[in-house]
Amino acid sequence: MTTSIIVDMQRTVTPLWPVPQERRVVTVLFADIVGSTALVGRLDPEDVRALQQAYFDTVAGVLHRWQGVVEKYIGDAVMALFGARHSDGFDAYRAVRAGLEIQAALDRRPMVDDIRLRVRVGVATGEVVVDLGDVVTGGHGVASGAVITAAARLQEYAAPGGVALCAATARATAGLITQRQLTPVPVAGRVPPVPLWHAVGPVRPGADRHDGPLIGRRRELATIRDQLGGAIRDRAPRWISLVGPTGSGRSRLLHELTRGLTTVDGTPVRWCVAACQPYPDQVLAPVAHLLRNLAGIRHSDGPAAVHDRLVTALTPLFPPTRVATAVPALQRLLSTPDGSAAALAGAAICREVLLRLAADRPLIVAVDDLDRAAPAVSRFLHALFRAATERALPLAVLTVHQPQWADTRPGPARRVTIGPLATVQSGRLLRHLLSRAGQPVALVDRLLPLVGGRPGHATAYVTSLVDGADPAALALPEAVRRAVGAEVDHLDGERRAVLMAAGTLGGLIHGAAVDRALGWTPGRSAPALRGLVAAGLLRPHRVDGYAFAAPALRQVAAERLPRALRAVFASRTADTPRLDTVHAHTADPAEAVGTGAVDAATAQVVRLDAVRSRAGLDTTLTPVSRPGATGPVRHRPVRTPTMATAPAAPNRQTHRSPGSGRLRVVGSAGDGPPTPAASTAASRRNAAGHWPPEVARSRAAISARPAVPGSARRGALVGVGETPPLRGTPGTPSPRWSDALAACA
Repeated sequence: MTTSIIVDMQRTVTPLWPVPQERRVVTVLFADIVGSTALVGRLDPEDVRALQQAYFDTVAGVLHRWQGVVEKYIGDAVMALFGARHSDGFDAYRAVRAGLEIQAALDRRPMVDDIRLRVRVGVATGEVVVDLGDVVTGGHGVASGAVITAAARLQEYAAPGGVALCAATARATAGLITQRQLTPVPVAGRVPPVPLWHAVGPVRPGADRHDGPLIGRRRELATIRDQLGGAIRDRAPRWISLVGPTGSGRSRLLHELTRGLTTVDGTPVRWCVAACQPYPDQVLAPVAHLLRNLAGIRHSDGPAAVHDRLVTALTPLFPPTRVATAVPALQRLLSTPDGSAAALAGAAICREVLLRLAADRPLIVAVDDLDRAAPAVSRFLHALFRAATERALPLAVLTVHQPQWADTRPGPARRVTIGPLATVQSGRLLRHLLSRAGQPVALVDRLLPLVGGRPGHATAYVTSLVDGADPAALALPEAVRRAVGAEVDHLDGERRAVLMAAGTLGGLIHGAAVDRALGWTPGRSAPALRGLVAAGLLRPHRVDGYAFAAPALRQVAAERLPRALRAVFASRTADTPRLDTVHAHTADPAEAVGTGAVDAATAQVVRLDAVRSRAGLDTTLTPVSRPGATGPVRHRPVRTPTMATAPAAPNRQTHRSPGSGRLRVVGSAGDGPPTPAASTAASRRNAAGHWPPEVARSRAAISARPAVPGSARRGALVGVGETPPLRGTPGTPSPRWSDALAACA
């Protein structure tokens, strides 16, 4: 087919923050017409033009509906990006749904001379560098990475009318898309061949399995039970919002409530629960789910069975004439919950059914993942709550959603926030998961500082081990990366910039260091840091500074930055004092080794008598005075374990608690570690404040060494597990398409 490039110059909003490029995991869709060369050869040029326009209009309409960005149209090929600028954690799902809908839309649309176009679609997921300013339809060169070539090659292996998936896309859509694994694709130079999947269609919503014990959450359970019980006893409807980030265990807590709260003061309680799927086909699908729940209707039931179950459910509530008119309207709602007038009429009847059920017996209506639903569902719940309040019914509404969702709760609603699990509780959960998965329980010490108190992260790490992940490396699981990336993308420009810059800083986060990294005026980052605390992404430290709420947040935020920018941030903050490191401020030159006042190239020295053996990495500073001393106040470290830095791997000789690490002094290039004798002698510093002779000689030797250019940062006090500054590395050549395709596996 003749080459044609169609460009839509309508641009999206300006870049979200001052960094023009990001490293992002995106999903690429590549579609191409089957047999286009033979087709063009037998058509008139005018017919070719008409066919092109009909084809491109159809494909572009589908892609835009699923929030894909069309980067280019070349000939009869279309390439689109999902998650290039903003990710919701379901980029791969939206891309696969778009590919399936493209096939269906082309089958339905009449073409020139009744020609039926057959299209192959390939969908691949991987890391790219994205130019945020050019993320527009027709913005050529928006993304660069091997995954783009992989998507183009994948479509060559798809069947006509099919959608081929790489391994990463298949994993990202497992449980959401029905898949069929195909014969692996042979790729030159690769053994074994690259695996390949075929997308069949979306999976029907079903209940999640929660077969393990609930660990922790006693306070949240007690609070919600008290609120629900009060609504039933007082016949005063209440709205409770259960709020927590992805992986916090929101759905698990809801499951425990529905299983455990069955009576209030001896009165049976009825639960009616619905879950919102990501991007439902119909806007009122959750309302239809509620109706199925209360009437006991299964998706496999035929029209006759649905009719009988609805009649059985409505007969005790309505007179016969009302039942006869309500059942057909409810059947239409179940078959097509699309927000049409007929579906809205059915939703109004469903609301009246719920109110009459509450008048007969206390009712709790719960909606999980309400942030995924359309506004029509929120309007339905608000109307239900207002009517129940006016009638003084024993009814409660329980909604479950993420913190960043634009909450539409009524004024008197109670918000219950789910925080991270305590360290002991996280350890119990990890031991249970590892035992059930047949993995060594000793891995708890390695996993505990990584999960950040989120049960979902713990499950993802254990699942990755079952799938063959290296226990020594423990890479960030893909599911955690997607969820955390979506949390980062919900931020506005200022907070997003601050979070990413903070991710490159080791230890605690301080506003001065963030301002310096970003090149901002002092104090500019303070409002953004407070906003990140309010969003639950950072938490304030006991004395000063902030720490990441979850270790995965730091890793994802830092890895979003290109290597060159990470190096710039590191160089800007190399000389910034850090309060989570122990400094010995003194006027005594003999004790000022390693400070900027004496020699920036030599090692920082910490008062070894103030540091206990195997001291924690993360410390706060408390003043300590010395009789007869003058000058600045000294500081002594106090252990305050945080998740700000990764801990050292435990060894057999020490049984330190997770989050602890060992402080060590690192000298200039070529310096070796201090000898055990010197360390022992240093700990015996006498009461007069003088160092033993052997330590004094070591310190004098350090001071006498010449400065090594660029070694000031290497001479700083560092802790085991602390992330060093990331530096740019020479670029690597672009991989061949075979390498790109294999990378998706």
